[in-house]
Amino acid sequence: MGQLNIDRCARTFNCLIADDSEFARKNIGKVVSMLGGNVVAEAANGEEAVDLYDRLNPDLVLLDITMPVLDGVDTLRRIIEMDKNAKVIIVSSVGHKEMVWKAICLGARYFVTKPFSPEYVSTIIKSVIEGGQGGLK
Repeated sequence: MGQLNIDRCARTFNCLIADDSEFARKNIGKVVSMLGGNVVAEAANGEEAVDLYDRLNPDLVLLDITMPVLDGVDTLRRIIEMDKNAKVIIVSSVGHKEMVWKAICLGARYFVTKPFSPEYVSTIIKSVIEGGQGGLK
């Protein structure tokens, strides 16, 4: 990722990354690490993400909308049922308005479209970790 102008978060945080693409998980994981976060787990499908969230209770979830077994909307719904204060950012290459709207209504803090710049995503992650409510991006 070269020289990036990314300031670390004010505190360390634990993150779960759920995406069926290993490449995408590694890329977003690099940004999390640059911010001072720990990627405590990676999930390749929605069911794994729900199980890992339940076991690990991470501070943040970066969640793809299109995944096997459970899609991102159903995954988000189950995570929010477990923890109404869960901090979830949807990161997806698919910009279906209906799915995005459902995710935001269910409690996703932000929606970020792939491909993304590391600086942009780092700003969003910092905002959510440091208390921002987010919105549609």
